[in-house]
Amino acid sequence: MNNISKMFLAALFTVSLTACGDSQKKESEDGHNHEHKTEAKADTGHGHEHGAEEGAATVAALTPQQIEAVGIKYGVVEMKELTATIKANGILSLPNSSKANATSLYGGVIKSINVQIGDYVRKGQVIATIANPQFIQLQEEYLTINSKITFAEQEMQRQKELNTGNAGALKNLQNATAELNALRTRKASLHQQIQLMGINPNSVSNSSLKSSLIVTSPISGAISNVYGKIGSYVDVSSPVAEIVDNSSLHLHLNVFEKDLPLLKTGQTIHFTLTNNPVNEHDAVIYGIGSAFENDSKTIPIHARVKGNVKGLIDGMNITAIVSLNNVLSPSVPNDAVVDADGKKYIFVITNKKPQAAGEEDGHGHDHGDEKTAHKEEAAGTVNFEKIEVVTGVTEMGYTSITPVTEIPKDARIVTKGAFFINAKLSGGGGHAHAH
Repeated sequence: MNNISKMFLAALFTVSLTACGDSQKKESEDGHNHEHKTEAKADTGHGHEHGAEEGAATVAALTPQQIEAVGIKYGVVEMKELTATIKANGILSLPNSSKANATSLYGGVIKSINVQIGDYVRKGQVIATIANPQFIQLQEEYLTINSKITFAEQEMQRQKELNTGNAGALKNLQNATAELNALRTRKASLHQQIQLMGINPNSVSNSSLKSSLIVTSPISGAISNVYGKIGSYVDVSSPVAEIVDNSSLHLHLNVFEKDLPLLKTGQTIHFTLTNNPVNEHDAVIYGIGSAFENDSKTIPIHARVKGNVKGLIDGMNITAIVSLNNVLSPSVPNDAVVDADGKKYIFVITNKKPQAAGEEDGHGHDHGDEKTAHKEEAAGTVNFEKIEVVTGVTEMGYTSITPVTEIPKDARIVTKGAFFINAKLSGGGGHAHAH
């Protein structure tokens, strides 16, 4: 082989080695790139996973035990009149016609008391019984006077007959007539006294004399106070109990002069108890004062309480707002709104599920057992979704809101304990990774 042939083969061998090396290097690089692409895909999946986590962070699941332990309460978004209002203070008041004392018209010793403070009684219901021997004496005299009247009637008839036959003096007839009239008057008096004792005079007999009388309630209402006790002496000046009819409760508000032109009868008032502003009540203005009250430079406004008056008592201090334009706005209790990341949120019960731990694993491993456990753990839990809102006026324990996203009609919201649910989300609940 000549030198030219040798040089050509050497060059061909070198090119082959270079091509082979380039091919191996390319395959190596392709494999490495493939691995990077795989890792990139994994990273992409992982990144997607974090994006899902951000979505899941708006939904939290609580067990019934957690809900009970924290004291979470539910409600709905209510329509309230929180704008264009007048704020006023006042007290709950009862007219004297709705208050009464249960008293005994006769003195005696309390034998029994049948009521306690807070009991509801009807008009005429027995409050207590009073014992006194004098009661027997009145009944005894009532029975005796009937016999005396019968004898006096017979005597008057006899004197009439004698006087007709000129056998008797006119004076005797007059005396008999006066005696009969006096006995009849006494009987009428005893009849009334026995009736006031709560005893039917027609039922009085020698075998049914009563040594005690009953004290009854003069009105229907609730027992607000019990003054007497068993064994104590009472009379007409010593009431046994006090009864109040809270159905006639009204508000006595003090309104400043500048606000008077804005008020009129028929306007709605929302009020809460100053020392316990939990429940809101409504009232309607029925009377506006025409003179300043004492030296306060305020005018009294009277409003009749509407609806349930349970828990309301005469003399309680109240805080009220008077609606001026009847404009309603969606509102929730103040405790329903939470702050997070400079925004306002409320929590709504939802069917959406928090992201399961198996969904967060982007590495393709079989976590069937973990998913099953998660489903079992989720059984009976309640899911809460965090909804962003824009808040407005705050009055009477309520805040007006404008939801950023639409809230389903009649959706149940968390009115108490929202802070705990938000803390659970902020703590990263459900973000555990299975690396």
